[in-house]
Amino acid sequence: MPRGLFAVLIGFLFLTAPARADIYRYVDPSGKVYFTNVPLGSGWQLYLRTPERSKRSPLEPLFEEVARAEGLDPALLKAVARVESGFNPRAVSRKGALGLMQLMPETARMVRVRDPFDPRENLYGAARFLKRLLREFGDLRLALAAYHAGPEVVRRYRGLPPYPETRRYVKLVLKYYRLYRKRSAL
Repeated sequence: MPRGLFAVLIGFLFLTAPARADIYRYVDPSGKVYFTNVPLGSGWQLYLRTPERSKRSPLEPLFEEVARAEGLDPALLKAVARVESGFNPRAVSRKGALGLMQLMPETARMVRVRDPFDPRENLYGAARFLKRLLREFGDLRLALAAYHAGPEVVRRYRGLPPYPETRRYVKLVLKYYRLYRKRSAL
């Protein structure tokens, strides 16, 4: 087989391979164990290699259902889930956010989510919270900033907080939101 054709075939295999979402574990000096879907520096070890996913997520019908029920755009919910957890319902952040939409425990309680690792419950709770933020701030960028940094921070700054991490988050969610809206329009 000519070298060029071999390179094209190998490239095709890598470009068409389904995405993976692995789980990493860290044990701090006091023995406390942390899990996340993204290694956060040295000391994080691969804990669980999750199975490959197909291009169409099995969560797709759930996004549609929740969006319809809560009066939100499914593309927005998918964009938030993509940035928050990479669509991983078992994700845990280093700050303690849980599940598909990365709800903090106090937020989960506020929106009546008992099991944050249940994708349906997590997504419904997050959609209720996001809808509340959209009503309060009347602006998608501010609602996303409040989802990420907390509504009190957005109120205090009377706008988008100056935190680089929050600004990157808002930009990234909006990028995926446009992408998912474009895909659904096809």
